[in-house]
Amino acid sequence: MNIHTIPIAKMDGTMTTLDDYAEQVVLLVNVASRCGLTPQYAQLEQLQRTYGNRGFTVLGFPSNQFLQELSSNEAIAEFCSSTYGVTFPVFDRVRVNGKHEHPLYTELKKTKDATGKAGRITWNFEKFLLMPSGEIQRFRPKTVPDDPEIIRAIEANLPG
Repeated sequence: MNIHTIPIAKMDGTMTTLDDYAEQVVLLVNVASRCGLTPQYAQLEQLQRTYGNRGFTVLGFPSNQFLQELSSNEAIAEFCSSTYGVTFPVFDRVRVNGKHEHPLYTELKKTKDATGKAGRITWNFEKFLLMPSGEIQRFRPKTVPDDPEIIRAIEANLPG
């Protein structure tokens, strides 16, 4: 399956695909509002502000898979805006593991991390860096968004 053509629901219920971001470096993150890693939102937003006008975007995918997300898109949007000033796109809630996982995550989970391990999303804030070339790099939840390895990969793959 082509990851760029998988339908993705926006918070308002309209549909899109990653094709809209095909020329950009994209950091896809399964996010949650009530997780010990939630402060990573601040670093994600800083990346968006630093590189957003240079062909980069963060895409947030709320998930209650680990029972740490708010119960509605409205509550999630309000939390992201008022608590962290989030300007990057945050999509409709998704399941990242199991029988009813979103097809996007079925594809993303095929990507191996730095230790060579693919498979299940282990926790909130797992990160996938999608390059315009189609290459994907995977970073586990405790790897902070502004980790030097992520920054190097973003900067090395920015368009133009």
